[in-house]
Amino acid sequence: MIIGLGSDLADIRRIEKTLERFGERFTNRIFTETEQRRSERKPDKAASYAKRFAAKEACSKALGTGFRRGVFWRDMGVANMPSGAPTMALTNGALKRLQEITPAGHRAVVHVTLTDDHPYAQAFVIIEAVPE
Repeated sequence: MIIGLGSDLADIRRIEKTLERFGERFTNRIFTETEQRRSERKPDKAASYAKRFAAKEACSKALGTGFRRGVFWRDMGVANMPSGAPTMALTNGALKRLQEITPAGHRAVVHVTLTDDHPYAQAFVIIEAVPE
């Protein structure tokens, strides 16, 4: 059963300007080390960061909290499964919230899709509860 759904659209140009203006101050505040390593290797790092930014926004919506109630930017990070498919790695407040919304006898599976078509990046997050 679906227990959370979120989407977000980010403007790559806005992320690019923020990267130019704030650099590591921005990336260290918003993105996990894994996300930073992956994005910094990309030829268009602004697009990579924008997709991850959109994924965090979408995930916070799927959790039903936004960025409040103990859920912070770095509590959610885009990670890749062995197949290469993206998912979200949740820690701290985001993980606590995920546990709260997951029904007893179920485990949560977070599905993520990312795309970009300059000047926009988009993400969808679906949180599914699967019986144990």
